[in-house]
Amino acid sequence: MAAASPATPAAASVARLSVDKPSSTFPKHRSFKPQHKTFPFTLTHKSRPTTAVKNPISDVISSTESYPDDQNSIFDNDDKPREECGVVGIYGDPEASRLCYLALHALQHRGQEGAGIVAATPDGILKSVTGVGLVSEVFNQSKLDQLPGDNAIGHVRYSTAGQSMLKNVQPFVAGYRFGRVGVAHNGNLVNYQTLRAELEENGSIFGTSSDTEVVLHLIAISKHRPFFLRIVEACEKLKGAYSMVFLTEDKLVAVRDPFGFRPLVMGRRSNGAIVFASETCALDLIEATYEREVNPGEVLIIDKDGVQSLCLMQHPEPKSCIFEHIYFSLPNSVVFGKSVYESRRKFGEILATESPVECDVVIAVPDSGVVAAIGYANKAGVPFQQGLIRSHYVGRTFIEPSQRIRDFGVKLKLSPVRAVLEGKRIVVVDDSIVRGTTSSKIVRLLKEAGAKEVHMRIASPPIIASCYYGVDTPNSEELISNRMSVEEIKDFIGCDSLAFLKIDSLKKMLASDSPNFCYACFSGNYPVLPSGIVKRVGDFVDDGLIGSIDSIDGGWLQGSKEQKREDLDVNHEEHDGKVIV
Repeated sequence: MAAASPATPAAASVARLSVDKPSSTFPKHRSFKPQHKTFPFTLTHKSRPTTAVKNPISDVISSTESYPDDQNSIFDNDDKPREECGVVGIYGDPEASRLCYLALHALQHRGQEGAGIVAATPDGILKSVTGVGLVSEVFNQSKLDQLPGDNAIGHVRYSTAGQSMLKNVQPFVAGYRFGRVGVAHNGNLVNYQTLRAELEENGSIFGTSSDTEVVLHLIAISKHRPFFLRIVEACEKLKGAYSMVFLTEDKLVAVRDPFGFRPLVMGRRSNGAIVFASETCALDLIEATYEREVNPGEVLIIDKDGVQSLCLMQHPEPKSCIFEHIYFSLPNSVVFGKSVYESRRKFGEILATESPVECDVVIAVPDSGVVAAIGYANKAGVPFQQGLIRSHYVGRTFIEPSQRIRDFGVKLKLSPVRAVLEGKRIVVVDDSIVRGTTSSKIVRLLKEAGAKEVHMRIASPPIIASCYYGVDTPNSEELISNRMSVEEIKDFIGCDSLAFLKIDSLKKMLASDSPNFCYACFSGNYPVLPSGIVKRVGDFVDDGLIGSIDSIDGGWLQGSKEQKREDLDVNHEEHDGKVIV
């Protein structure tokens, strides 16, 4: 992040939009152009308070229900990266919690392990319902009846199973001396452990192992008024990926990190209610019109007086996650200003042009490979057919017979269509290969169903590095493309040929937008370097592990000395002087 510059008074820096409608409606929000303007007041950084303070967080809402360890989950070893979560926020609708519930349904693909909603009730109380499982399992009519009010935020979460997982299910709600605040977070903070250690040294007590709780503590110890300046000061100390929505008794605040790693969009319902969500598919379901993205480094404050837009801090250029277009987002979403469907179709067309092969039929690994497969088939002039049928009725667990069935988990979820495959030369399009274990099982499944040849085409470049920005990927030693050449991977998974989308072709397709994406998982070049000891991706510590974080073998990554030195230099610059917003 850029070094801070001295602030100068500028009344125009905070633009409060006038409202001549009832408080339930808002004027059209003018387009946001990032400008490095300054607040008419001073924000200063302190290296560390010299006196201990009492824990400012009075409580973190959580349920007392337990969730047993699940040894038989067929999803635990899915050979895919996983998005950590999805967030939603709604302001100014009398059915806010129910709309939140529906929006979370639309975002269910971003997290299937836990869900929660926090609503601001008419009497100014923040009420929370969280639980483990799918949205439809966590909520019912009676629970939604407990969440009245016009404003609400929600969260769906992916994580590993664990006995204490429920305490980490968001949104979190905490009380501090000026009231209560709820937060839902999508992303991952690379300086989480450093911040937590500083807070604990000065008296903070943590109730969860989530990096999101750090944000609540930073807000609570801030001396700034009004509330949104507490958020600004807290976010200035964060490094990494964060798209967050905050809820107080009378405000909804949306924040996106300066690099814009994770998506966050803004929409509006016909009654004027403002909606924030991780993807536009959530807006579509609740009939909210897409207006724009929350820009990288932007803070949006919504209250009864309208919409405020602030530029949080300087940012050189966005580094949005390219895997949103490759895998995470639904095809009907617009993410980072681009249609996900069109991106995936073009990925398939590029594969057909650059890596053709003689074949009789093109099939996809459902569901994420379907659109790329359609693009491949159209460009190659070969019919696209459903050679694999996905079961939509497989839950988290399934009891396997005592006589073990080979490739049991894959067979539960994917069924080959012999009429499509038998005696045919097949091109199979998938979005990515991570460990290679699932790909090898799919190839075996297709050949056992009679496929004459199986040619794998992967609609992304090889994944060679872990992600630190809110995506669950294995460590680099487990990534097959980091250990093997393409030819070796082909032999490992047993297909007749294998080709990946070339990263240069991917960037060429993105054209002028190419510099605005993060390709760290394909290159190992990180926009924000992990430094010191940072939380490993995959929420290794987030779920049910009790005891010292230092005692967990493999749960933390040690940054290099050079990275630590750079981090210290950056911190020194950021803490020197006033802060531009």
